Amino acid sequence: MSVLVVAAHPDDEVLGCGGAIAKHAQRGEDVVVCFLSDGVTSRESEADHAPELHRRRAAALEAAGILGVAEVRFGALPDNRMDSVDLLTIARAVEAHIREFAPAMIYTHFAGDLNVDHRLTHEAVMTACRPQPTSGVVTVLQFETTSSTEWRAPSASFAFQPDWFVDIDATLKTKLEALDAYAEELRAWPHARSREALEHLARWRGATIGRAAAEAFVLARHIA
Repeated sequence: MSVLVVAAHPDDEVLGCGGAIAKHAQRGEDVVVCFLSDGVTSRESEADHAPELHRRRAAALEAAGILGVAEVRFGALPDNRMDSVDLLTIARAVEAHIREFAPAMIYTHFAGDLNVDHRLTHEAVMTACRPQPTSGVVTVLQFETTSSTEWRAPSASFAFQPDWFVDIDATLKTKLEALDAYAEELRAWPHARSREALEHLARWRGATIGRAAAEAFVLARHIA
C-alpha cells in the first residue's frame, strides 16, 4: 500500500502523524510526504528568508529519514497566505501528487484548524479526492496539529472528535526523534508545540483507547 501525507508546512507531518508514518514504513509501505508551503516566508523575523528556508527543508529531510519516508516533495504556495490562491490551483497541485503516487491512504489536516493554510490544504485534498469511480484512494484521515487544531475557538462545527486511532507505542520514540529535527520550531513546555506536549498528547490519546500511546484522527472517508 502506498501512503500520501499532504501537509501545509514542514513539521506538520511529524506533529500530526509521525508515529503512523513510522509504522507504515516499518511495515514496508511507501510513504510520500508533500508540503504545499514552506512555513517560513511569512515571518517578519528576517529580511532574507533563504537561510531559514534552507534549514527548514533540511530539517524536513532529516525527519523523513528518521521516520522512513520514501520521498519528500516541497511546494511553493505562499506561506500563511494560501487564501490568496484560488482553491482550484491548490487542488490541482494535490491532484498531480495523487496521479503520480496513486496512494490508497491519505493523511492531511483537520478541516477545523485555526491556521488558514491547514484548512485550505484539507479542502484541496478533499477536492482532489472526489469519489470518482476511477479513484484509488480508499482512506482519507485528518490529523490534529498541536498549536492549531486546539487553538480554534470552541464550536461544535470545528470540534476535533477522533474516531480513528493508531497505536504508536512502538514508534513514539521515533516520532519524538523526528520532532527533534525541527528543534527550531519547538517551544518550551508548557507550549502546545513542545516535545513534552506531544508526548503527553500521545499518552493521553493512547489512554483513551487502552494503549500506551496513540495518534488520533478524524475519518473523512473510508471504503471497506
